[in-house]
Amino acid sequence: MVLTPSVPEALRWLCQATSDLQAASNDILHSCPNWVLFKVHQALEKALVAAVLCRGEAFAGHRGLMGMARRLEAEEPELRGLVLDVQWLCDCGVDGKATQYPSYHPFPMTPSEAFPSVDEEEVLKRAQKVLVTLKDHVGRK
Repeated sequence: MVLTPSVPEALRWLCQATSDLQAASNDILHSCPNWVLFKVHQALEKALVAAVLCRGEAFAGHRGLMGMARRLEAEEPELRGLVLDVQWLCDCGVDGKATQYPSYHPFPMTPSEAFPSVDEEEVLKRAQKVLVTLKDHVGRK
């Protein structure tokens, strides 16, 4: 599906990103870090898509969080630091697959067991920082 590039469409995606991040916040400290990480992934993905859309570029396919962050940072100087923040989050386990599917972990581990030491609150803080940065970026367009 090709999305129509526009600021209103970007704002629609940011609205859902905010909702996804709130859902992640609701799961903090409820013994489900994989769901926190997954919902943060969903929020970041939507916020990065929003930043692409507000540039007037059609979004025709998924480049992954790091791919979108690298491209945006390279083309938008005010987004300097975005790649480092997104990389930090990915290093903590923010991922759309490993947080959900057992095949991404050695047998017999499941995603619900795979992230016992993640600092959920710090992940959420860093994700909120990225979301604010991208909201501000879209707001300047």
